[in-house]
Amino acid sequence: MSAPERIPAQPDVTAGEVLARGELTVVGRITDASNAVLYATAELDGRSVPCVYKPVAGERPLWDFPDGTLAQREVAAYEVSRALGWDIVPLTVLREGPLGTGMCQLWVGPTPEDEDVPQGPGDLLALVDADEPGPGWKAVGFAEVAPGRSALLVHADDERLRRVATLDAVINNADRKGGHLLPLADGRLHGIDHGVTFHTENKLRTLLWGWAGEPLPGPAREALRTLDAQLADGTPLSTRLAELITPAECDALRARTAALLDTGRLPSPGGEWPAIPWPLV
Repeated sequence: MSAPERIPAQPDVTAGEVLARGELTVVGRITDASNAVLYATAELDGRSVPCVYKPVAGERPLWDFPDGTLAQREVAAYEVSRALGWDIVPLTVLREGPLGTGMCQLWVGPTPEDEDVPQGPGDLLALVDADEPGPGWKAVGFAEVAPGRSALLVHADDERLRRVATLDAVINNADRKGGHLLPLADGRLHGIDHGVTFHTENKLRTLLWGWAGEPLPGPAREALRTLDAQLADGTPLSTRLAELITPAECDALRARTAALLDTGRLPSPGGEWPAIPWPLV
């Protein structure tokens, strides 16, 4: 069966139950990740779904994020994405597994066994030998591709990407690389790897600066208003987020959302933190 047939486009309750309560079996490790990222399957009542399992025990310490908190941040990013009404972050839960507590996320797109199926950002990002982006592209900046040689980094002027850029501004994503963008054959675009998010300080680091300072479109502002209402004290979302990130981080999330609504524009690089992640992919 093809990947879209194996993996539901909109995970229903059954898929969520399988992911949260099913027997988790580790199939292999994704070796190019900095932390322990395991390809696994979850099975419940005869139904199996592929997933990513990131145990807290496999997280490498970071100088600017508390130890053992990346899995919770991944789940919080999913909750915020869902509150915005955008199907960006795949279904993600916090659960016990063979290597202890960890983040478990529904696998989307081609599986590791699908070697002949293209994976990664596809035609959404490019390095071009030019001073200006071509039609349909937005400039990010110049990147050194070889000693003494630079190329212009561009991304597609794509509304799906702009939603990702807006989500990243809300959750303060410190690591939006090209490899974290997963376009599917049916036109959907997912974003993964949200462990370094929700910091109280400005950490936004992304390849999607092409809309920096530009007005947010109406649908994005409406989604932010919906999120703002759901972040109020006592709501189910605020209660859930309080289980995943600190009170100060919850306050900072509300402040970033309110600031985006106040300015009506996507942020520009602040200058106190490298604006573009490395490596780019």
